[in-house]
Amino acid sequence: MSTYRFEALLAPRAIAVVGLGQGAVGQGAVGQGALGQAVVGNLGKAGFAGPVHLVGAAGLPTLDDLPETPDLVVIVAQAAEVEGWVEKAGLRGAAVAVILTADLPDDLCEAVRNRARQWGMRLLGPNSMGLTVPRAQLDASLFAAAPKAGDLALISQSGTVAAGIVAWAAHRDVGFSAILSLGTACDIDIADCLDHFAADIHTRAILLSLNVIPNARKFMSAARAAARAKPVLVLRTGRHAAPLRHTVTHTGALARPDAVYEAAFRRAGLLSVDGLDAMFSAVETLGRQRPFPGQRLAILGNGEGIGALAADRLADRGGTLAAAGLGGNPTDLGVEADAKAYADALRPLLADPANDAVLAIHVPTARSDSAGVAAAIADTVSAARRKGGRRKPVFAVTVGDDGEAGAVLAAAGIPRFATDADAVEGFMHLVRYREAQDDLMRTPDSLPREFSPDVEAARAIVVAAIEAGETWLDPHAVASLLAAYRIDSVPLTLAPDIDAAAAAAWPIIAEGGAVALKVVSPDIVHKSDVGGVRLDLTSEADVRAAAADILTRARRQRPDARIMGFAVQPMVRKGKRRELIAGLAEDPVFGPVVVFGRGGVAVEVIDDRALSLPPLDLRLASELIDRTRVARRLAAYRDVPAVDRRALGLVLVKLAQLSADLPEVRELDINPLLADANGVLALDARVLVGPAPERRGGTRNPRFAIRPYPVEWERNLVLKREKVTVRPVRPEDEGLFKSFFEQVSAEDLRLRFFMPVRDFNHAFLARLTQLDYARAIAFVAIDAQTASMLGAVRLHADANHESGEYAILIRSDRKGTGLGFALMQLMIDWARAEGLQRIEGTVLRENRPMLAVCRSLGFAVHPDKEDGTVMKVGLMLGEP
Repeated sequence: MSTYRFEALLAPRAIAVVGLGQGAVGQGAVGQGALGQAVVGNLGKAGFAGPVHLVGAAGLPTLDDLPETPDLVVIVAQAAEVEGWVEKAGLRGAAVAVILTADLPDDLCEAVRNRARQWGMRLLGPNSMGLTVPRAQLDASLFAAAPKAGDLALISQSGTVAAGIVAWAAHRDVGFSAILSLGTACDIDIADCLDHFAADIHTRAILLSLNVIPNARKFMSAARAAARAKPVLVLRTGRHAAPLRHTVTHTGALARPDAVYEAAFRRAGLLSVDGLDAMFSAVETLGRQRPFPGQRLAILGNGEGIGALAADRLADRGGTLAAAGLGGNPTDLGVEADAKAYADALRPLLADPANDAVLAIHVPTARSDSAGVAAAIADTVSAARRKGGRRKPVFAVTVGDDGEAGAVLAAAGIPRFATDADAVEGFMHLVRYREAQDDLMRTPDSLPREFSPDVEAARAIVVAAIEAGETWLDPHAVASLLAAYRIDSVPLTLAPDIDAAAAAAWPIIAEGGAVALKVVSPDIVHKSDVGGVRLDLTSEADVRAAAADILTRARRQRPDARIMGFAVQPMVRKGKRRELIAGLAEDPVFGPVVVFGRGGVAVEVIDDRALSLPPLDLRLASELIDRTRVARRLAAYRDVPAVDRRALGLVLVKLAQLSADLPEVRELDINPLLADANGVLALDARVLVGPAPERRGGTRNPRFAIRPYPVEWERNLVLKREKVTVRPVRPEDEGLFKSFFEQVSAEDLRLRFFMPVRDFNHAFLARLTQLDYARAIAFVAIDAQTASMLGAVRLHADANHESGEYAILIRSDRKGTGLGFALMQLMIDWARAEGLQRIEGTVLRENRPMLAVCRSLGFAVHPDKEDGTVMKVGLMLGEP
């Protein structure tokens, strides 16, 4: 339900604490009474301005007796009584209930949620530690001390982690716009909170503490939207807990939950941190320094050792040391360096295009003071900024500062750190944050543009195996599946017995080649585990002997396994090829993930891998490759030429597309995948399949956590006077929109945006072109002859995916051509396909042409009760 009734949760006019037992607000209360005593005490200490009613204990009023309806009801009752109190609160008209009660079983949580929804009431909890909004003097929590007011919103699944962050922040003068402890989150969840605080003017950054995500698609949609608006930092607890699923492929084993979560956070544009210190260090850095392009750091210090320590830390964190200038990098100013020496050294570094940021480190000595050096750094940076151009980021370290130097740097907007390690960490936070933002802006197509797979042939292969009751494709089916997606593999022949294996091997051997022989069994996934692979066989006798030995070993070690025969393949020499792994794994939370890394039989031990959520394009695939250690071996070295990186990246794109087209494919493992300058070759592969999940919302693979660009909605329309191409808006359409607005009259812009619009800046255009296709669609109409934009219509669905609000604008010289009607009809078709129940809109009363189009399409039109200048339009969606 997203942000519905959040205003009553965070700014209630009246509060009731219910479920209080005898002695609940007296001295020595225990159990549920102690909960009531604690929350009532915190409400009182915070100075909440509205009435706080106590309900439940003897001598106290009932909800029906209260003089006004409480917006917020805090429930501290026993578990068995919670549903009854929710019912009473709903009957009384309360908007929100915060359930502090713990240990509600799942069936009771479900009953409580259903009861609340009967009355349109939202729930925070159960097992919550409550919430606090310092600026509203609201502290309906169990925290030991009220947090300070500030501009950070904290959303935590764990109450104890939230309490720890509050205590940690109290000693560091960190304040909050709001803190919500979600507990079991039977209703209000992280995604709902992200939706609210992304638009909250009192919140500069959002802090998340979470352990699990129950609804990956909802979370990813809300997180991507929030991250476009402001920094979102996430701390995940229990990162190294044992996975809950059993995996059988190498890719499945590599796709551990912690790695999948990190991949999801990266695609959502979130900055992931691994502790409280890192979280607030990142908040401090992001608060004083905007993200910047590049990652080359120049280091300046008054000692060789301190500069070397910073450079080492930078290398450890995966950062890049800028190319050395005349003074070297790190630059050593010497222990006698004073304020003037720092200013003289810093000035050229700020102007040098060979670096992207500067770290200035000062260790106090008998010949210099921290405050003087800090003032020199601040003055030099301020002078450079006054000259214009790019504001190069500067980070400062003042070791042992008593506060004066830090105050000088803070006044200049320069992040200051106590140690070189903290400073490098702050620098890398910004680098990672920008990388996450770059990933966020990428929205790959759902249908391939780089290749044309034979989807129907591939689907037939998979469906046939499932209908036959198989879970693993046989080697021939695997080869055919890869061929359908244009992934080269080694030819093979299936041989049912020893004689057939020898016969299949003979043509290869006769031409001077060698043979690889592998056991074929749907019950043996890793053939090498049972001695089921023999290589370099150069005679028919060798093939027969190897086949007999394979059968003996397989039957001894896996007597229950069905042995279907042998796969016979020509030997492929590794030579100068790199041995890699690529594939698909299934995560129980985020669905399919693409896995890439270093291959071989010891792939889990080496553990050199990176993950990404599909869909992918070539840029995202290249970034995925770069996040592995083996990526360095893909470049040329000695007499070994570089790998064809584009061909390798395209394999990853193909695997992501295969997952989109064939949700029946649960795991896919290509190991090894050989790569060299001539391309890539799948040497061995296995595929796990299962029945496809039920499709929803027009998505071919409903397990995808990220909705791909819906290229299937591209259309060619013939209007009265012209042919028009209509397609969903893409992120790269920003320039197209800018040119379009320049050709729209000021009056038409006013009718669309309800106000004059003159500034079409990047932020404005990005909101129109950066879409989350799980929540919104926008269709752009383009002239087939001139490629110019003629108009656009958009529809944004609510968080429940029940209704959507539309907006439309047609270029002024194309009005009356039927384009507006056609775009509206296409938008309605999309809404129906998505399962929306209604479309709503607001139209200026004077915009008669738009109102006429709405009426012709069946919209109900009526005046707005609160604003006489506009009309409300609505269309209930059913069958066309």
